[in-house]
Amino acid sequence: MLHGYLPSLLEGLRLTLGVAVASLAVAVLLGLAGAAAKLSGSAFWRRAATVYTTLIRGVPDLVLMLLVFYGGQLAVNEIAPHLGVDEYVDIDPFVAGVATLGFIFGAYLTETFRGAILAIPHGQAEAGRAFGMRPLQVFRRIVLPQMLRLALPGFANNWLVLVKSTALVSVIGLTDMMQKAGQAAGATREPFTFYLAAAAGYLLITTASVLALRALEKRWSPGVPAVSL
Repeated sequence: MLHGYLPSLLEGLRLTLGVAVASLAVAVLLGLAGAAAKLSGSAFWRRAATVYTTLIRGVPDLVLMLLVFYGGQLAVNEIAPHLGVDEYVDIDPFVAGVATLGFIFGAYLTETFRGAILAIPHGQAEAGRAFGMRPLQVFRRIVLPQMLRLALPGFANNWLVLVKSTALVSVIGLTDMMQKAGQAAGATREPFTFYLAAAAGYLLITTASVLALRALEKRWSPGVPAVSL
């Protein structure tokens, strides 16, 4: 049915999943940092985080992908000679793809985490401080567990969109599932078959993710009505 290209598509599927997971790790770190900045007492950090989320959410993902890959490569090779590096520096497409997607979805997770933290009654943190807890203890024992539960629906939606957005890395030469499907479609002249197979691959990842996230929601929210993911 797939003319022997199934192993190639599965290899692309593994790479796609790797890009998604690595991008999510970057996005979570940026999201937590951005949420902390937006909720901080520093006007500078609040403004910086607001500029970050506003700009990133207002520029198409494809444009950012091309800017980071091509613009970043140009910038690196402009700077490299001043650092004593005379050879041409190639930016790895995997690194560029992960950095771009992580940077993009970090902006969305910033708002997700900020909203979840704001939904926690402020008096709980004050009570923790009144019992002598340090700020880090208050965050770890009181704020973080509740933030994770409240942020889970928004986090889940961002993860599902991120998985689909990994298709963009094919435009910078990364041999992900879309790139593999395109190569097979070109060789066999059966684009419908192979792009349908790629769609099935993405559907497999997102379906498994939804099931896992629902199980996680039940585990973290005993006695709380579930929110449909």
